[in-house]
Amino acid sequence: MELYQLKTFVAIAREGSLTRAAERVFTSAPAVSAQLKALEDELGVKLFERTPRGMTPTEAGLSLLEEAERTLASAMRMRSAAEQIRGAAQGVVRFGTVVDPVALRLGEVLVKLAERHPHVTLQLQQGLSHQTLEGVRRGDLDCAYALSDVEEIDGLTVQRLGSVDLVVTLPPSIAQAHPTLGIEALTSLPWVGTPPSCILRAHLDGLFNSIGREYRPTTTADSESAMRAMVASGLGAGLLRLDQAEQAERNGELSIWQGWRSHTWLCWVAPADGRRAAAVDAVRGAVLEAWA
Repeated sequence: MELYQLKTFVAIAREGSLTRAAERVFTSAPAVSAQLKALEDELGVKLFERTPRGMTPTEAGLSLLEEAERTLASAMRMRSAAEQIRGAAQGVVRFGTVVDPVALRLGEVLVKLAERHPHVTLQLQQGLSHQTLEGVRRGDLDCAYALSDVEEIDGLTVQRLGSVDLVVTLPPSIAQAHPTLGIEALTSLPWVGTPPSCILRAHLDGLFNSIGREYRPTTTADSESAMRAMVASGLGAGLLRLDQAEQAERNGELSIWQGWRSHTWLCWVAPADGRRAAAVDAVRGAVLEAWA
């Protein structure tokens, strides 16, 4: 039995699809299928049922999934201990990012990491905050930036880096036609929202709840750049980070509505200390120094 077979087993269970599992472990679907068959042959049990909706764990598969995850976590701890004994951090760190690299000070992080830990490299994966958080929880990412209102998340280390202001943005046509737009009229406009699990959606719900209304999604953006473009195109109002909104306003793309402002926090998140490799701690050090 090989660790890569256990990683494949966990990936299939989490994704419910051979194709998506292959993407998660950076190989091909036929290779994933072959690894699964080899593992089932060695264990002598069937781990999954193939259904029209994808791969569904069998009862035996569910029982063994927790053991596989514990084994992989133990292997990570052993690797981390060996790195600490060698006194050197090295390896590839899968780093989830949100928003643009400048706002995240990624350039500074990369410079400091290269100076102090030349054998650590970053593999960047961009997404919304709820995607990067879930990626760290599932083990798809080793650490990540995320926007979060909370300071504590079970099983994760959360380090606040800076406050992030959120503002309402309007298409120029709406802002020009309604220069004294009130909050009642504002919440009656079409809106560009985000997925329910996104932190921006929580603040949008809070804006509507403040006047006793419920936000009902019309159009949904799956990234900050998509939100900015959709508001600029006239599809509706939307929430953006203040720095992004100000830049877009200077470019004539949209207007900031001055009647409301909220804030959240940009955070660095990773598994709790006992589950982290030395290379991830090296990244943490570079991030904190860049934000000092």
